Amino acid sequence: MQILRQSWASGALLTVLGLTGCDKKATNGPRLEYTGPLMETTNVRTLYSDSAKLKLQLTAPLEQRFENSDVRYPKGVEVKFYSADNTKKVVNTLTANYGKLDKAKNLYIMRGDVRVVNVPQEQRLNTEELFFDMNKQLIYTDSAMFVKVTTPQEYLTGYGLRANQDFSRYSIINPKGVFAVPQSAPAP
Repeated sequence: MQILRQSWASGALLTVLGLTGCDKKATNGPRLEYTGPLMETTNVRTLYSDSAKLKLQLTAPLEQRFENSDVRYPKGVEVKFYSADNTKKVVNTLTANYGKLDKAKNLYIMRGDVRVVNVPQEQRLNTEELFFDMNKQLIYTDSAMFVKVTTPQEYLTGYGLRANQDFSRYSIINPKGVFAVPQSAPAP
């Protein structure tokens, strides 16, 4: 009887060890999910039009598209805004070292040496982060973001900015200084 118990216990132990050795979860390891871009394109040029009229042109050395339809421009981006009269005259440019399109909100987020230039009015904006809302046709910054606006007559500094997309009308939320430009000052 004692021999029968020992062989039954040995058989049960081998069965338990055999079943735990077949566990698939232990052999596969943790599951990894890819979160990187689904597609990368170099030397991108995208044209946006409305009613057969060119509205803006976006160029970038690298574009990355993601599963959620967001787009990133990790090597910089330039956006040219064209006049409404369909003459293809550039009225405004926006450049940044990095750009991202939040597709769900149709909102561009620009970072790193962001510059906006209204060509006809010779106005410049310099900041480090800017948002461009395509639906509302607005460019703006966070209220805590330092901005510098240069016109032919003066330098304006402050925090936060709201402007129309062609940068012909703007307001600084918290202005800090207005400085007259000397007549012999070089262009920034």
